[in-house]
Amino acid sequence: MDTRDAIRRAREAGLDLVEIAPNANPPVCKIIDYGKFLYEQKKKQQEAKKKQVTITVKEVKFRPSTDDHDYEYRVEHCREWIDEGHKVKAVVTFRGREMAHKELGEAILNRLKEDLADVADVEVAPKMEGYQMTAVFTPKKKKKN
Repeated sequence: MDTRDAIRRAREAGLDLVEIAPNANPPVCKIIDYGKFLYEQKKKQQEAKKKQVTITVKEVKFRPSTDDHDYEYRVEHCREWIDEGHKVKAVVTFRGREMAHKELGEAILNRLKEDLADVADVEVAPKMEGYQMTAVFTPKKKKKN
């Protein structure tokens, strides 16, 4: 339909001519109340926002000399966070001469990977960044029946 005819029809009906799909060829328009159209668009956006899941990255810190009890305590926190759907970033911080023993930090992160294997996957493998060695764990995908 010609644009002028569509505008004339919309005015006769006391409504607005609203472009629905501008990228279509030819563009798609509807004769509706523009205020109602905006309201419905806003509602759709709010519904989509409700369905979104925000994933935060929780951080747990270790040292090369972290004791077993402290390690177990932190692993339990990691499990809770992963069960809630969060990602976990494990950081081993080195100071001074500890840099000569990077294998201790790698051992801690590998042990953490094994302890969380049933609930988490490794997203970022252990790697050195300055004086820190980091690894990121994500919750395992749940199978849908």
